[in-house]
This record gives sequence, C-alpha cells and structure tokens, in this order.
Amino acid sequence: MEKKRKEMEKAKSGLRLAMEELCLYSSGDEKEEQVQVKAQEQPRSSTMDLLSVSKQLLRVLDEIGPTLLVLRQDIQQNIQRLQDLLEIDSSKYASLTAIVTEEVEQGTVKKTKSCTRAIIWLSRSISFSKCLMERLLKAPELSMSEIVEEAYAKTLKPWHGWISSAAYKVAMKLVPEREVLIALLMGNCQDFEDLTEDAKMLTYAVQPMLEEIDAISVKHNLDKLKSS
Repeated sequence: MEKKRKEMEKAKSGLRLAMEELCLYSSGDEKEEQVQVKAQEQPRSSTMDLLSVSKQLLRVLDEIGPTLLVLRQDIQQNIQRLQDLLEIDSSKYASLTAIVTEEVEQGTVKKTKSCTRAIIWLSRSISFSKCLMERLLKAPELSMSEIVEEAYAKTLKPWHGWISSAAYKVAMKLVPEREVLIALLMGNCQDFEDLTEDAKMLTYAVQPMLEEIDAISVKHNLDKLKSS
C-alpha cells in the first residue's frame, strides 16, 4: 500500500504536489474551493506555507536535473535555515512576521545568514519560478532562453551582484528545451490542460504569501537587499 502511494505521488507533477501541500497550511479563499482542501484542519502558518512551496520547488528542480544546481543549493540552504528555527520553537516562529520582527529587534536582520534573508530569497526564487511557469504556458512563441531571461530579469537579476549574475547566466543556458521541461513538469498522469490548471491554482495559492513577504520587507526597509 505504501509503495503504491509513493508511486502515485511520484507520478504527480511538482505543481500538483505543491498545491496540495500548501492547502494543508493556507486558509485560502472561498472563490477557489480547490485551494481550501483541508485548510480548516490546522491553524495557518505562513512559515510552513513558505517551506511547503519551497520544498516542492526543489522537487521540480530535481526533475529538471543538475542544470539549475546553483538555484537549488541556494533554496536548500534557506529552507534548512528556517527549519532549524522551527525546531527551536514551532509556535513562536509560525509566522514570517514574528521571525523578521525578532531579528530586527536583535539587529541581526541584515546578516548574511539571517532567517530574514532566507525568507526574502525563497520568496524571490518562488517569484522567478512562477514567472517562468506563466510565460512557459502562455507564450508559446517565445524560445526557452527568452522565457528564462525574461523571468530572471523581472525577479532575480535586480538583486544579484556580478558573481551571482555570472553563475546564473551559465545555469540558465543549460535549462531543457520547452517540450522537455513541460513533460518533466507534467508527470506521468497529466496532460497539458491539467498542468495549466495546476499552475493557475498554485499561482493563486502562493500570491498572498508573496504579498505578505513583500509587505514585511517594505515595512522594515529590506526590499532592496542584494546578494554578492
């Protein structure tokens, strides 16, 4: 039974898994009933929202292969930072606001390994993936390189120093072609229409979380934080 469950889970797309797991933590909205599955079973935790989506993003990157290793490593490090904090006190750090507020008060918010930086960069990575997915599914006239460059320019490039930019330029050239990437994202039991619907639902589900992080960043003047 357990083996069969794992096989079915593996066959799902990373987008479907991300949406289902996010629904365990996010309260959602009444006009999108599918985003509310199990939403009332436990209190909302914006930290778990962020970790849930970020972990599923890692699964998608694993399916794509080693071409986006630099992005994967960055996401994994930031996930681990937040998980370590939750292990200290899952109740105290259930909200992203609580994490940032504490670091602001301690004066550690802008340090290289702060959890606030982890939150901001996970948000940016999700925004990049979201933008890439939207263009992939809605702009068939664009080449994969054009889609990647557009998504990168809108979401990550403004906050990258020359070292990070150089690393990403190399990585982005190795992204699979459109047909290959779409096939990887679909999984074994989906068609293109299902993938499009999953992408739309997940975009709707993660938007409140991204807006929350943006608001926190602006409030504490952290929205311009850059990497090296």
